[in-house]
Amino acid sequence: MEDNIINKEANERTVLVGLVTLKQNEAKVTEYLDELDFLARTAGAIPEKRFTQKLDYPNPRTYVGKGKLEEIRLYIEDNDIGLVIFDDDLSPKQVANIERELKVKILDRTSLILDIFAKRAQTATARTQVELAQYQYLLPRLTRMWTHLERQRGGIGMRGPGETQIETDRRIILDKISRLKNELQHIDRQKSIQRKNRGKLTRIALVGYTNVGKSTLMNLLSKSEVFAENKLFATLDTTVRKVIIDNLPFLLSDTVGFIRKLPTHLVDSFKSTLDEVREADILVHVVDISHPAFEEQIEVVSKTLQEVCGAETKPVIMVFNKIDAFTYTPKDPDDLTPSTRENISLEDFRNTWMARMANNCVFISAKERTNIDALKNLLYQKAKEIHTERFPYNDFLFQKYDEDYDGEE
Repeated sequence: MEDNIINKEANERTVLVGLVTLKQNEAKVTEYLDELDFLARTAGAIPEKRFTQKLDYPNPRTYVGKGKLEEIRLYIEDNDIGLVIFDDDLSPKQVANIERELKVKILDRTSLILDIFAKRAQTATARTQVELAQYQYLLPRLTRMWTHLERQRGGIGMRGPGETQIETDRRIILDKISRLKNELQHIDRQKSIQRKNRGKLTRIALVGYTNVGKSTLMNLLSKSEVFAENKLFATLDTTVRKVIIDNLPFLLSDTVGFIRKLPTHLVDSFKSTLDEVREADILVHVVDISHPAFEEQIEVVSKTLQEVCGAETKPVIMVFNKIDAFTYTPKDPDDLTPSTRENISLEDFRNTWMARMANNCVFISAKERTNIDALKNLLYQKAKEIHTERFPYNDFLFQKYDEDYDGEE
């Protein structure tokens, strides 16, 4: 594939564009643009300003209205902006029309995520998955992007009678997609053999929204050095480590994070990575409780897991991370308006979720190592149930450890 869409060294200055529609109110659009801002900074861009507009639905020609587009154009010219990022997917026609008016580089949410994935991909598996997603995204957009492809494959003898350049490039991309799918099938077979060779050890998978602290927690529990930083999609490849809590061994895997509006073809490309989730005995759903929209993030992850992995039948442990960053504003006693997320205390959330999850949840700070022993105890108890089913003759080994934990949370 060609070079990444955003030049990371240049730190391009950009503006963000979103719509308030019948399906998205202003508060929701603000949340989405906050996330888009984080995505842009992760990719290496510098967001300078946000533009929003109220429309019943996106303009089929230019996404925003003519007046708003002119406002964006004037700001771009006055502030030396080289990139505009839209919060929703744009059609090839919309991109062409917007580029014609603004005369700068245009990205939508999907192309931005693909750019980040291309930067983050380290292993052959991840690079193959990202390349497949890129070509699947590119295929319907050939009407404006085809010219670079003629450098990737010789033209002599490759063009049929009366075949246009776009038709030729479409065939080239379809060939590449087919080849990449075959490569992923080969990788899937190899990984399937590796999973079989792990024996009957209990498998636990960390899942959750991107940037909630899964890799930090992985490092803490497994004493390994999985890459972790405060950016979206820091981890693309699934990492598996053997963990032993007291005398109980199990396999712990760290998986790619999810995000709202995650492109379907991107999810499809990473299905092989999510096999660790499909074959896990227990899912540990890590949540950033300090995020103002953490409950919506829980819904996004749960929905994606059901669609991709059929994971709704698996035992789930909820781990609410980052309690050290949790903040709230108590309501005035005379305030009779309904409570919002900002008015609910950590203890209230704890009581609610403990009841909802039948105590299969724990509140921790992986960064500060707060309440980690309680998490280890919960993991131990759940893993032990599965382990003793498979190895009933080992049950007596756990008795002393259970006595040590008797009376603890």
